[in-house]
Amino acid sequence: MEVRHLVKVTISGHPGSGTSTLVEGLCNHFGWSSLNGGQLFRDEANNRGLSLADFGALCAEDDSVDRHLDEVLKQKMLEENGPEVMESRLCGWWAYNLDINCIRLWINVSDEERATRVVNREGGELSQAIEANQKRSAIDRVRYQELYGLDPQDVTPYTHVIEATSLGKEEALAQAVAILEEVV
Repeated sequence: MEVRHLVKVTISGHPGSGTSTLVEGLCNHFGWSSLNGGQLFRDEANNRGLSLADFGALCAEDDSVDRHLDEVLKQKMLEENGPEVMESRLCGWWAYNLDINCIRLWINVSDEERATRVVNREGGELSQAIEANQKRSAIDRVRYQELYGLDPQDVTPYTHVIEATSLGKEEALAQAVAILEEVV
């Protein structure tokens, strides 16, 4: 039996950048497992009997909830037999700060393209989606500054940035696979 050693790759990016799709592709390609920070958030909301909106409001009022979920992510990153792929807005930062030797990918996609993807997936107006994404990014930036003293848009901790604005999901996956095959 092969023993896995810590996380192999973290995937981060703004909502609508294609991180979940990329994680699924990498897991299928390499036969790896993953942990999605957004799923942890949804599971915790469910465990508390709260809607996502209500749980988000709780997180905004009580920073111990975010801190707890981030500690869970960090612990999962350090597990020897944990998932090979971790996805969250801050998992690249956590791997960097914990000095985990792994590939840390940031998926960069323009505001307009991210909004277009959200509209295609969920419906709505493009201008409203752009505004909602910008508002969410601004709120997240303030929250992460207050909680951890970091800017989630700062790419310092990332070993690689994939510019995916004009890439389809297969092209983004091919770039990520090429990066990983250099070191795996």
